[in-house]
Amino acid sequence: MAWAVAIAVVLLDQASKLWASRHLADGVVQPFLPGLLQLRRVANTGAAFSLLSGNTALLGLVSALAAIGVAAWLLLRPPAGLWLSLGAGFLLGGTLGNGLDRWRLGWVVDFLEFVPVHFPIFNLADVAINMAVLCFLVDLLRPQQTSDA
Repeated sequence: MAWAVAIAVVLLDQASKLWASRHLADGVVQPFLPGLLQLRRVANTGAAFSLLSGNTALLGLVSALAAIGVAAWLLLRPPAGLWLSLGAGFLLGGTLGNGLDRWRLGWVVDFLEFVPVHFPIFNLADVAINMAVLCFLVDLLRPQQTSDA
């Protein structure tokens, strides 16, 4: 399941970024869900919240190492349970989605912007990485079954 989630995330992320690159002028705001979400394409050379801006090579290396680490985890010791599998798939897909941008373009295409709050512009790979964190938290906080053996 994790591999299918990762592949779906990469395909949706890259398709949405291709669409944004072709249809949204750089920096121009386009309403999407009025009062909630607007579209504004930017080239992000940093990581979350524009941390490490301009360090594309370092962030590309971090993306590659993270993707290799998650892929090794999936190959060598696949996660048990729904939430860990979903989390691993979202994490691998999101890491690869933003990594592909960094390696190919030198920046990450961001285009989703919340309106009511000041929050960094983001993309579907970022959403997937946050979904991974949520899945890992659900797995961590859910009641653990004990075996009576």
